[in-house]
Amino acid sequence: MELAQDVSGEVAGGAGARPRHVAIIMDGNGRWATERGWPRLVGHRRGAERVKQIVRACPDLGVDWLTIYAFSTENWKRSTEEVLGLMKIFRRYIQHEARGMAAEGVRLRFIGGRERLDRKLQDLMTSIEARTAANTRLNLTVAINYGGRDELLRASNRLAGRIARKEIAEATQADLAACLDTAGHPDPDLVIRTSGETRTSNFLPWQAAYAEYEFTQTLWPDFTPDHLSVILDRFGQRERRFGGA
Repeated sequence: MELAQDVSGEVAGGAGARPRHVAIIMDGNGRWATERGWPRLVGHRRGAERVKQIVRACPDLGVDWLTIYAFSTENWKRSTEEVLGLMKIFRRYIQHEARGMAAEGVRLRFIGGRERLDRKLQDLMTSIEARTAANTRLNLTVAINYGGRDELLRASNRLAGRIARKEIAEATQADLAACLDTAGHPDPDLVIRTSGETRTSNFLPWQAAYAEYEFTQTLWPDFTPDHLSVILDRFGQRERRFGGA
């Protein structure tokens, strides 16, 4: 069925509607491994495998955009071993999945500050973005070294520069949105957080202002396409009025 939309392009819930854009806070990798007596990095590697399954499932579930929270600006506080291990996992994931994503029609983009990432990882990110730029089956956005407040600060500085150069006289919400890392992306309709935590953790604070939220007890390495399908079905039962009566 054709999904009803409001004037800003947001998908309205109810009557079995499916979200066009799903964002996921992938939480619980370390806990999953610790509960089994394994190093935390084992959980992160298992979580990366789960990402591949969810990405492949999304188009068949009616999801056009998927944004995943891979590494936050606060995650640098973790042990050096865990941070270095995560960066290695990111590099391997991009290297190993580039060909498959290109073949399966997945467009991959990254949001977050890149300057703190090592040069090899930055180059890999730029390369796969270019390689998959023409793909349209699924838009996959990965947030690495991302924090919502950091993004808003960087966007505000860009916007201030535009005002200083007299490109615009008085800033609008659309002007600020155009300075965000997600410029050109639709806002998420649904945000999912795994592992039982009920925080938004500085993830897409501007973009998710009118998103529906779903918090599940399932740890990310155990989160299957079937779990996602059930949540998407529940989304279809919600009535989204976007401030209207």
